[in-house]
Amino acid sequence: MLCALGCGSGWAASVVFLSPGPASDGYWNSYARVMQAAADATGMALRVEFSDRDTRTQVDLARQTLKGDQRPDYLVFSNELNVAPEILRLAEGSGVKLLLVNNTLSLDQRRILGDLSQRYPDLLGSLLGNDEQGGYLTAKRLIKQLGPLTPGQSVDMLAFSGTNATPVSLLREKGMRRAVAEHPEVNLRQVVLGVWRRDRALEQARMLFKRYPDTRLVWAANEQMAYGAMDALAEIGGVAGRDVLFSAINGTPESLQALLDGRLSAVASGHFTLGGWALVLLSDYDRQRVGGPMPLGEREIDVLQLVEPGETVRLLEAARGDSYRVDPQVFTRPATPGDSPFALRHMLPASQAPTK
Repeated sequence: MLCALGCGSGWAASVVFLSPGPASDGYWNSYARVMQAAADATGMALRVEFSDRDTRTQVDLARQTLKGDQRPDYLVFSNELNVAPEILRLAEGSGVKLLLVNNTLSLDQRRILGDLSQRYPDLLGSLLGNDEQGGYLTAKRLIKQLGPLTPGQSVDMLAFSGTNATPVSLLREKGMRRAVAEHPEVNLRQVVLGVWRRDRALEQARMLFKRYPDTRLVWAANEQMAYGAMDALAEIGGVAGRDVLFSAINGTPESLQALLDGRLSAVASGHFTLGGWALVLLSDYDRQRVGGPMPLGEREIDVLQLVEPGETVRLLEAARGDSYRVDPQVFTRPATPGDSPFALRHMLPASQAPTK
């Protein structure tokens, strides 16, 4: 628990976030810390409930939140592992406003649920990241890092996706496939579902490196699966960044350090800030709700971007020091062409802001 509901002096709008992952996971820990920074910046009261990528735990936490005596004003949650329909059902009659982040309802779920605005009027909308673009950018950078090939030469690539029931995973894989389609010299030998876990990817990579011994590129939808594949490579005497190039999506200190060390050749980061931006949206909504604000709707923001060499050290310092700042005015500020206002570089203190 990062902050009890109603913390601080005076009344504050209260928010509960149901984290799909555990507090021990570097990504979800960073995610919650950015949310807390946003809560501090906007004056909202935040409580984070961590699960362990277990649907039963997530639903139980939702039930306690929505059916308890002290309900929050807002519940922020993800449709990871397709839990959203059950949480929507639990929310009926609770008076709690809902916002989906990271993963929204699938097309099949929407078709089954029908008219959302009529059936679930407390569902404000969703805030998503540019995950398809993140998968594309990391795959493109990974292929580029290999360098030019001789005419007629090809290269073998493996890919570790998350799950086939998580929209974020499907979108990142789609982006990766789009990049590979632009490079006929790359042979995508196999895509496996590592369920975001290092141990699972380790077991899979052991088999895959035997099956495809000429593999030179490994794309992963998150850093934990990349590390698992690196572990398998090390077991057979290979060196990450030399014998096989790896990419990952995540911006924890570990992945940024791996980028500096050369073990990772491409990293996209920034999506762990999505929950913070969700709080900024809810804060704006809460200030206007007396006048009957419109629902927030379906929004996608460009939070995922490649980490460039000139940014890595300063971003690593910010990640280690937990010093990201959230600008409550960012949604109302005009965007600069070609530069997302949600980029990590804009969240650094002035003394740490990298030059482009």
